[in-house]
Amino acid sequence: MIILGLDPSLSCTGWGVVRVEGSRIGHVANGQVKTDPGAPIAARLAHLVTALDGVIAKHAPDRAAAEEVFVNKNPQSTLKLAQARGAVLAACGAAGLEVREHAARLVKKAVVGTGGADKRQVQAMLKILLPGAEVAGPDAADALAVAIADAHLGGR
Repeated sequence: MIILGLDPSLSCTGWGVVRVEGSRIGHVANGQVKTDPGAPIAARLAHLVTALDGVIAKHAPDRAAAEEVFVNKNPQSTLKLAQARGAVLAACGAAGLEVREHAARLVKKAVVGTGGADKRQVQAMLKILLPGAEVAGPDAADALAVAIADAHLGGR
């Protein structure tokens, strides 16, 4: 089973691919898709879709997983996150991928053991769970955590 984990964001969407064989989880690839903050929103969203189309074509995941959306105090930030998330989900849908969604607290609990873990704790645990994996950055780390959590949580 190959799982594509996604951490959607308009500025930098993280992605991570893991292979699951029984109880073993191995790193396949990861990266981040950055968009130009000066570009029109439609161009930024199109860039996300095109980049993720390439990731999906290259790694042929069996399914995808993303964090559930959370609401920021700033409505503009929430709207931008929702738009980026829509583009990411549309790319997966166009490829025929099932997308499972998990709350951020469940992802952290599945990877670190506590739902209140911070980013440093998640990244430290990734080094243990995926030894030798070169992680492209914090958004890619979050995406790998989503993929690992999905492997543990399944369709919950």
